[in-house]
Formats: sequence, structure tokens, C-alpha cells
Amino acid sequence: MASPTLITPSTSKSQPLIIPLKPKSSISAAATTTTHHYSRRREFLSLTASVLAPSWVLFPPAPALASSDEEYVKDTTEVIGKVRTTITMDKNDPNVAAAVAELRESSNSWVAKYRKEKSLLGRASFRDMYSALNAVSGHYISFGPTAPIPAKRKARILEEMATAEKALLRGR
Repeated sequence: MASPTLITPSTSKSQPLIIPLKPKSSISAAATTTTHHYSRRREFLSLTASVLAPSWVLFPPAPALASSDEEYVKDTTEVIGKVRTTITMDKNDPNVAAAVAELRESSNSWVAKYRKEKSLLGRASFRDMYSALNAVSGHYISFGPTAPIPAKRKARILEEMATAEKALLRGR
């Protein structure tokens, strides 16, 4: 149980918890002059540095685009051809695993190269191509490189490839 002396208020005068700050007018004139001197020196040095610095430091070159439009069309057409040849291969063909490995490598490089291009994200050809590559890669990752693609999935992939190819021809 608490002692009665802790509960009763003290009769002594309590000290304020907040210590008042001295007004700013008491700052000496020497401190103001020194601060003013340093700010002028900073301005002078920054102006001098901006005049003497080479232009490539002040204005760095714009980041290079991953590719031109012609390169995008060429790469996309190549990947479409690889996808078509790979998914239409016979399941007993001994080269299926190597073809799937090559397709995965080329599709991964295509996606890595063009996914970060904001100018391509809205294109119909990019959208359809990305969807088809996702379906093909997902199938081979899940079921292995020698598993045949089901007829419905194959039809959808081939349809997306045809749509992407038409969009490429139209410049979309």
C-alpha cells in the first residue's frame, strides 16, 4: 500500500518543467557577420563550380533506349518463330529439350529487354507476346521440357502469336 506522504500534494513551490529560451535579439553581431560571410562564400563556390564544371557533369546524357522500333520488330519476330517451331515439335523428337532450353533463354532475354520500355507497354503486340511467352514458360517450368502442350493452350498461344504478328505489321 502507498504511503500517505506520496498521495498528498507538496506544499513547496514546484519548478517549471520548460526552461525559457533567450530571445534571438541577444545574438552578437560577430556571429551574424560570420554566418553571412560563410553563406556568401558558399554561393561563390557553388557558382564557380557550376561555371567550371564540364557539361556532362551538370547535364548527364539521357539514358539510352533498349532498342529502336526496327530492332523490337526483328527480335519479336524471331521469338515468335522459335515459339512456333518449339511448340509444334513432336514429343518423341530428341531435340525437344534443347529447343525448349533455347526458347526459354530467348524469351527471358526478350522479356528482360523490353519489359522496362514504357513506350512498348501499351502496344498490342507486346501485350500478346508477353502473355504467350508467359503461358509457354509456365507450362515448361511446371511440367518439364518434354511434356507436350495441351491442345487448348497450344491453340491460345498460336492465336496470341498470330495477333502479335498482325499488330507488329500494323506498327502496334
